[in-house]
Amino acid sequence: MLRFPVDISRQLTPGHPNWPGDAPFRVTPGARIAQGDSVNTGELATSTHTGTHVDAPWHYDDAGVKMSGVPLAAYVGPCRVVRVQGRGEPLTVGADALTGLPGRLPPRLLLNTGQPPHWQEFPTVFAALSPAFVREAARRGVTLIGTDAPSVDPLTSKTLDGHHACREAGVLILEGLNLSGVPDGEYDLICLPLPLTEVDGAPARAVLLSAGTLGGLNG
Repeated sequence: MLRFPVDISRQLTPGHPNWPGDAPFRVTPGARIAQGDSVNTGELATSTHTGTHVDAPWHYDDAGVKMSGVPLAAYVGPCRVVRVQGRGEPLTVGADALTGLPGRLPPRLLLNTGQPPHWQEFPTVFAALSPAFVREAARRGVTLIGTDAPSVDPLTSKTLDGHHACREAGVLILEGLNLSGVPDGEYDLICLPLPLTEVDGAPARAVLLSAGTLGGLNG
């Protein structure tokens, strides 16, 4: 039985792997009480797409809005967690993954593709999303798709079909969730990206609450 709130963010432990070529995650020690300083501090350096993070549309569309233009309300409110499977080569989630679900879904759809709770190494094989899946989800009312995979597109994709399908459908993207141990069902999502402004994305802390906890926040 889940105990709420459920943290569905990936812990940023030392050596946490990032997308190949991205700046590595590191925390460099700063001041130390043991060395005579009055406080302990650290210097944080990382990619904007580290661990659990959101993509601003500008990440994959030079005419898209940056993080400052994405309303925080998009990441807060009712959601549904659904376990899905990728098929084919590369692994891709098709529109048939939504078969049997209601014709109208909550605005936020979180996909459990079976990723482990912690990445020792950056995954090179994971379930991406087909444009048909994105379009069908949007048709059912979804405006935010979250996934436990590191991307909605395959690692080697240059065309970013999943990202651009989201752009065309008006769907925002949340990647790198930790949904291990979370049963399928409806919840309330609180996902708070770092308040960065003129950037392409931001690391985020995401938690689930029991459905209806947020009351009047229905969007």
